[in-house]
Amino acid sequence: MKKFVVIILCFLFFSLNVSAISKGNILIEYNTGEVLMDNNSFLHTPPASMTKMMTLLIAMEKIDSGKIKLSDVVTVSENAANMGGSQVYLQAGDEITLDNLIKSICIASANDSAVALAEYIAGTEEKFVKMMNEKVKELGLSNSNFENVHGLDSENHYSCPYDMAMIAKELLKHEKILEYSSIYEEYLKKPDGSSVWMVNTNKLIRYYKGLDGLKTGFTNTAGYCLTATAKRNDMRLISVVMGSETSEERSKETIELLDYGFNNYKLKTIFDSNTKIGSIKVKNGKKDYVDLKLVNDVVDLTTLDSEAKYDHKLKIKDVEAPINVGDIVGKLELYKDGKKIKSYDITVKESIKKANLWDLYKKNFKYLVSGNI
Repeated sequence: MKKFVVIILCFLFFSLNVSAISKGNILIEYNTGEVLMDNNSFLHTPPASMTKMMTLLIAMEKIDSGKIKLSDVVTVSENAANMGGSQVYLQAGDEITLDNLIKSICIASANDSAVALAEYIAGTEEKFVKMMNEKVKELGLSNSNFENVHGLDSENHYSCPYDMAMIAKELLKHEKILEYSSIYEEYLKKPDGSSVWMVNTNKLIRYYKGLDGLKTGFTNTAGYCLTATAKRNDMRLISVVMGSETSEERSKETIELLDYGFNNYKLKTIFDSNTKIGSIKVKNGKKDYVDLKLVNDVVDLTTLDSEAKYDHKLKIKDVEAPINVGDIVGKLELYKDGKKIKSYDITVKESIKKANLWDLYKKNFKYLVSGNI
């Protein structure tokens, strides 16, 4: 009888979990980074064209910092034009905007565009690859090494589901990337007047609710891979599947992962980042007091049936002008059912300049008249 009960319990346990048909997978919640499910998530395996997430991450960082612009015109090199695999058939000497290069990478997984992009930013693909591996270290990842910008098989070119999820999480900080990855089909107009019909390699964006990215991958060695992201009810999930045998299995496992997350978890916002959470005195400032706000939303990932109770404590340091929005002036400590779980940075809602002699005179005069000095 005991043996029968154990068998039943095992059956119920495994029936509630995703059927892992890939070499490795992972599911995380974007805002908190919490891992909801994983299987062999640190297994070294070729990432194929999911490599391009790192290529795009470096490009988006350069764009957001103002070092390059989407309107920049890139001249395609012979090297880029001769890339194999998936491509949009760029010709050497073609002039194409950075915007269209990124679009063709996101939609058509274009290897030629990826190399052209890398050469524009770093001068050579080799120098760009060095930037990619430096970014890996900066993110604290230890199970990835890149040898190219496109993901074609190379002996020492590898990653793992966990690292891919963390790279995707970083890429999603640049929200414009979703404007590209959510496009299902579009024509790319080329300099010679011809057009290339681009169809998104991520078919799930057509029919999975809330799914708007992010990057597929396939080589004979890597198998079928997909980093997907979907958002519902203010909660964004990221799933990674690597090494599936078919594109259908890749899609099936991705759906199971995302369904598991959305069917079992919710993201609870305790404080919005724009909410005033107090005020503090500013020493030697043009204003005596300044309101406080959080740098980021205070959120917690919980199960759908959770009835947890939250509390918080503020720890604020003394502030002296000048003080600017973004400067960290303290911490909000979040407690869940009496246990501290996280800390969040606090900043000021407006910048306060240092008071000059005239400001100090006016303040003292006001206090003198009011009888407070």
